[in-house]
Amino acid sequence: MTFSLHGIAVSSGYAIGRAQLYSQDRLEAPHYLLRPEHLDAEVARFTAAVEAVRAEMLELREHIPEGAPVELSAFLNVHILILNDSMLSDAPKQRIRADRCNAEWALSQQTEALIVQFESIEDDYLRERRNDVRQVADKVLKELMGHPGHAPLKPAEEGDSILVAHDLSPSDMVLFKRHDFAGFITDLGGTTSHTAILARSLSLPSVMALHSARALIQEGDWLIVDGVAGVVIVNPDAGILDEYRLRRNQWHLEQKKLRRLKTSPSATLDGLEVELQANIDLPNDVGQALGENASGIGLFRSEFLFLNRDDLPSEEEQFEAYRHVAREMVGRCVVIRTLDVGADKSVRWLHEKSVNPALGRRAIRLCLAEPQIFISQIRALLRASHYGQIKILLPMLSSLTELDQALALIGAARGMLRVEGIPFDEETPIGGMIEVPAAALSAEWFAKKLDFLSIGTNDLIQYTLAIDRTDDTVAHLYDPLHPSVLALISHTLMVGRKLGKPVSVCGEMAGDPRLTRLLLGMGLTRFSMHPAHILTVKQQVLRSHIGELAPQARKLLRAGRPDRIQEYLEQINR
Repeated sequence: MTFSLHGIAVSSGYAIGRAQLYSQDRLEAPHYLLRPEHLDAEVARFTAAVEAVRAEMLELREHIPEGAPVELSAFLNVHILILNDSMLSDAPKQRIRADRCNAEWALSQQTEALIVQFESIEDDYLRERRNDVRQVADKVLKELMGHPGHAPLKPAEEGDSILVAHDLSPSDMVLFKRHDFAGFITDLGGTTSHTAILARSLSLPSVMALHSARALIQEGDWLIVDGVAGVVIVNPDAGILDEYRLRRNQWHLEQKKLRRLKTSPSATLDGLEVELQANIDLPNDVGQALGENASGIGLFRSEFLFLNRDDLPSEEEQFEAYRHVAREMVGRCVVIRTLDVGADKSVRWLHEKSVNPALGRRAIRLCLAEPQIFISQIRALLRASHYGQIKILLPMLSSLTELDQALALIGAARGMLRVEGIPFDEETPIGGMIEVPAAALSAEWFAKKLDFLSIGTNDLIQYTLAIDRTDDTVAHLYDPLHPSVLALISHTLMVGRKLGKPVSVCGEMAGDPRLTRLLLGMGLTRFSMHPAHILTVKQQVLRSHIGELAPQARKLLRAGRPDRIQEYLEQINR
């Protein structure tokens, strides 16, 4: 019987093959009480399981197959950090003693408590780390219950094979170098999960968040994975198979053409140079950015240094991380966003809770309330500026008072370094993120005090439309083409042109090729996106003529009605 499943497309392309089920179903943790004299032995059993999983991860890291993406080692390191974290490696021991319960139950209860904390985080990338916590905890649970390691994978009997799993961890992705899979699908996961990022780096068509694929699909079923539309077709008929074989062949031809664009200058038909930069989350992401020939790093989220730990990173630790990225980019610019965490993000050294996390003390608000944290980071960034073209980006600005306070603290950090005789770039540019409507409407005042602006479209859309894009019940209202959103972006770009200040877009809109020509027509010349999207956006840039797009973009901005906006967008993309 033919049927289809709908999920989230996380890595584009088309794959056709036989289903190969990955037996990694979650185990239910048993619950029983222990006598006091047995608690020490139970704690020791838990400790042994953690050590066994740690040894397995270290072994995997040391024997990553040749040709595996550079991200794999970085993500394995994240899982090792999670395993080493006291909230996962020590807290269950306390539960065992306090509740006199078995190790499996203590681990499962502690894991669920951690997951609840991550569920409240707004930032997509950080919220997805709940899956990393779950994956690491599941490995320990299986070790405790006598089900360690992975179920062996059998070679597909006919044609390509497609892996079907409930969930996959970065360590599971080693399988993709040992078995020649055409693609994979999972019940869990999202576009910012580590598994999705690895899938894109491997160019494997994949669909996630299918919910029930692992239960509904049988071993050996014929599958079509549509990584463009986010659809999986099970046991398709001959007509559908023929159609998708044509799509797959065409896709492969298009990808070959895209790779040829890697070294092409990024410029429009009428000679306008366009900067295509990369967004990164970890220092090792630099490899992928360079692999796609990004003109620079348009957004390096510095939060990774502050997560999954009980203490704050030292200035020296931060300095080494920022210097690494600056050196690796070899003279290309690196825009590093200062700490963007707060009441809505799970950093354990921040104990306060917020009634409304999205509007609470976060990002620059938190840094101004905790100036010692901010100055330590600014000192590290300035010191790293001696080794590359670093630019400092301040997140979530909403008032000039905040900006003045931030600039005063940056001035103080500069003064300290001068007194100490520590070298840094005195001309290190300071920029601000435009991600709330108040900042967009006040863009001219911000631009006069800053060296550059960066539009964070994800939050700008969310705050402008008062829509939580992570809430399925209202996610359909999250609209990057809403007239108010486009007006705020257009106004910010106009301010940049008027004052001669560079303006970039670093949100999801920058990496959407459907919107590239519109943004070019609105005057955008600096895009920053996930490295995997750079070549598809470059393709649109090379096909564009600003003289033709600008009047069409102006018509779209005046259209008002959604149907008219879509009509003009189709005209722009012809």
